[in-house]
Amino acid sequence: MPGTPRERAREQTLQDITRIGREHLEAVGAAALSLRAVARDLGVVSSAVYRYVKSRDELLTLLVVDGYNELGVEVDAAVAKKSEPLEQFLALGRSVRAWAVREPARYGLLYGSPVPGYHAPGEQTTTPGTRVVTTLVEILDRAYRGGLLSGDDTDVAPALGADLERIRTDLCLEMPAPLAARGLIVWSSLFGAVNFEVFGQYGPDTFAEPSELFEYQLRVLAKVAGFDPVR
Repeated sequence: MPGTPRERAREQTLQDITRIGREHLEAVGAAALSLRAVARDLGVVSSAVYRYVKSRDELLTLLVVDGYNELGVEVDAAVAKKSEPLEQFLALGRSVRAWAVREPARYGLLYGSPVPGYHAPGEQTTTPGTRVVTTLVEILDRAYRGGLLSGDDTDVAPALGADLERIRTDLCLEMPAPLAARGLIVWSSLFGAVNFEVFGQYGPDTFAEPSELFEYQLRVLAKVAGFDPVR
């Protein structure tokens, strides 16, 4: 842990607050988080915690950034183990699901219902919050440049086309607008599939092996993205 002793002590305290915040998030949910309760479990008076985290909203932001970063690290590690874009795509999807199933409360904070009265500060959450989709887009664009995505001549409406061209420019993408649109469909569908499982939308007894359903969904999404064939 770099820095002066004071800086190291501060970083350690923030890590402890984050750890206890995770435990409370799982136990009582985001809306019921309390800095006083965190201070109690940390073994200090509440005023001591307020020196590091000034409000419930700051605690939520700490947990949001922590969740996005941990998910991003796990996705990047899974992708780095594969060399081919299709296998990287599948690894990304599987790692998103694995983290979400293992950390349903934290996943819910990131991708579930908004917490009443809380508005995530974009200057702190946008960069970590876009790690996974950035990795996904990089995989798809690399696949296109390598000739691994089939072409798409589906017409794109003018307004959508303008938005997609702006996105392509901002992200320096080579894949054409229709394939970029397919990538957006894949992104939303991937997290939609995970949401359905994590939040129990299929019902408790519908699928004996939800992981098999997800594998099927993931391979269909690979085809939607333009990978062909997907076995």
